[in-house]
Amino acid sequence: MCGAGPARRAQMKARKEPGAVTRRQFMAASAMSSAAWAAGCTSQSGDWESLSEDQAGTLAVICDQIVPADDFPSASQAGVVTYIDRQLSRHYRRHRMAYAHGLEQAESISAKRFGHGLAQATAEQRLQAARALEQENRTFFELVRKHTLEGYYGSPRHGGNRDAVSWRMLGLAEPPVRGRARDVFSKGTRS
Repeated sequence: MCGAGPARRAQMKARKEPGAVTRRQFMAASAMSSAAWAAGCTSQSGDWESLSEDQAGTLAVICDQIVPADDFPSASQAGVVTYIDRQLSRHYRRHRMAYAHGLEQAESISAKRFGHGLAQATAEQRLQAARALEQENRTFFELVRKHTLEGYYGSPRHGGNRDAVSWRMLGLAEPPVRGRARDVFSKGTRS
């Protein structure tokens, strides 16, 4: 339309189909959606990538039944929930629905047995709910157990094992990051 006279512009407007989106409307909508994305408008809240606040709380309770606190931090204190949340956005994306349903089931078990959610449960009730979940949905519970142990004993760079607590517990030195260890060969010698 650049350089087109008033008659040409009127002609082009007349050809436009009713209900069609103009280029201006399209650009405005694109700008708005980009701004919303940049501002962080997502369906999740808080600091979680995949989990809601409630789901993260429920998962923390379950993980802490698998690795409870003693002289060393519990699973949730060591960052295991962060590890699982990050992995659900990446490598474990295929398990998102299993986590959504399993965590909902854990809350349902607690509500039916104790009349409240897992967050309000006593330590004994939390353990009972975790055992019931293990009996009723072994597949999900084993998935959480596997991911909890990965997060607790794995590399801190993935979000779990905060401050290398599990390695200290086991008396292990923090291993060097692959590819960043110093060259152990000195000039002219081989080991």
